[in-house]
Amino acid sequence: MLDFEPRRIVIIKPSALGDIVHSLPVLSALRRRFPQAHIAWAVNRVYRPLLENHPHLDALVPFDRGRARNGIVAGILGFTRYLRRLQHERFDLAVDLQGLLRTGVMSLATRARARIGLASAREGAAWLYTHRIDDRREQQHAVDRYWLVAEALGAASGEKEFILPIDRQARRWAQELLHGRPRPWLAVGVGARWITKRWPPGHFAALTQRALDNFGGTAIFVGAPDEAALAHEAAARLHGPVVNLAGATDLRQLVALLAQADVMIANDTGPLHVAVALGRPVVAPYTCTQVVRTGPYGQLGRGVETAVWCRGSYLKKCPRLECMPELTPDRLWLPLHDVLLTWQRQRQPA
Repeated sequence: MLDFEPRRIVIIKPSALGDIVHSLPVLSALRRRFPQAHIAWAVNRVYRPLLENHPHLDALVPFDRGRARNGIVAGILGFTRYLRRLQHERFDLAVDLQGLLRTGVMSLATRARARIGLASAREGAAWLYTHRIDDRREQQHAVDRYWLVAEALGAASGEKEFILPIDRQARRWAQELLHGRPRPWLAVGVGARWITKRWPPGHFAALTQRALDNFGGTAIFVGAPDEAALAHEAAARLHGPVVNLAGATDLRQLVALLAQADVMIANDTGPLHVAVALGRPVVAPYTCTQVVRTGPYGQLGRGVETAVWCRGSYLKKCPRLECMPELTPDRLWLPLHDVLLTWQRQRQPA
């Protein structure tokens, strides 16, 4: 695709948490293909800790999207300054994996010789690329869709790598927190930004209680501050060891904690995909989203979909929510039981 060897590359994928995780294999592929290149990542400042000290990254170009909350003028001025910074970095290859007008403008601002993005980019962003990669295929996982960029650049010779750096201080914090607590350690993520993704707290409590009754262990609730009430509601129904950290961890601590988990039970959200990237087994309810498109990569059989007529609609709001009572805790028990049984057998002495 390229008729030159890029020296300075920028990956443009500002958000969100799960989407950034799904893009990680492209970063490692580009590093293998262009070992001498300077590779940077344009990312929302809130997600910067996720990528800091990544072995395949040379730099981060953080974007403070929160400035927009200070008003339209402040938002425009902040974005303009950011575009100037991208221009001054003198990138010669820009890879836009977000595919929105805002990120398309970012790629254009780099003045890179090659600006690559997916043909499915929305809001007219695709018109701002010099190269568009055809990704208009049905039933394709987000990881595989982003991987098309690596293939187009001749960088897909190796396996898809998910590398997440774990902060040393955060790792120590997680180890101290979990020390002496009964295993298995069950990380539980009750929340989700979309209401249509939020499996009821009562369902999470019933499934987690069944796990505790059959295998023992400790339930550890995680989530953002605005999910703390949901986590409290589920945790209050449990009998057994419980730690509620929803709203009480930063991103570094969340990664370190999930790296220690024996299993994670969560909705289709960022923390679920972080756990997958860390190699942890997961079990997840899928209500409005599709396992084939955004399921736990490499563990798709542990994503359990609703069977209602409107499943996989990707609607952010719904007045019916028929999927919630239909997708019962019993339907997730089999994959969770299998994960915990495997964990139990592996811990038994030979």
